[in-house]
Amino acid sequence: MHLGGGALTLARYVAATRPRSTQQVVERDAALVRLVRRELPLDPNARIRVRSTDAREGLAKVPDGWADLVIADVFSGARTPAHLTSGEFLTDVRRVVKAGGVYAANLADGPPLAHLRGQIATAAGVFPELALVADPAVLRGKRFGNAVLVASDRPLPLPELTRRAASDPHPARLEHGKTLRDFTGGATPVTDATAVPSPPPPPSAFR
Repeated sequence: MHLGGGALTLARYVAATRPRSTQQVVERDAALVRLVRRELPLDPNARIRVRSTDAREGLAKVPDGWADLVIADVFSGARTPAHLTSGEFLTDVRRVVKAGGVYAANLADGPPLAHLRGQIATAAGVFPELALVADPAVLRGKRFGNAVLVASDRPLPLPELTRRAASDPHPARLEHGKTLRDFTGGATPVTDATAVPSPPPPPSAFR
């Protein structure tokens, strides 16, 4: 399940590499969906269903334990909406992810990384197994950037994730266990009552 569709790039990749997979994409921007369907039509044989609705509303309609993987890559402008950052949202994500399945979220933040630390603390209250993949400069709070939070109810394939992150054309570092808990630094989990959008990127991020 994809929360946030964009040009359906990830959904197309999964359809090409795992053609028997059934996918559901939730993308609120109906005009974008129409543009993508017109200019970049999906393979009619691809098992992809696209729903134009809010990510959280779409998630709520999915049966328990339906998804092997839920990917959250939702931005309104350049910010993740507040209601997609809370423990209540992640609790519904876990409801949809089947036992042994995985949740992966694209998170954006910059120094002092308060949003990122809060998202890790929030996920830790819902999923027992976590890992974070990011550019070392982002993790050190040197610049604004993206990090991928991976969560599950079962141990994650950490050696494989570490190898793939390190061998990427843009090498990244993987944090987990005590190192990730220390990085979180006692951040408070986010609730619907306290949630705010992710921070806006600085103008230099788009240069």
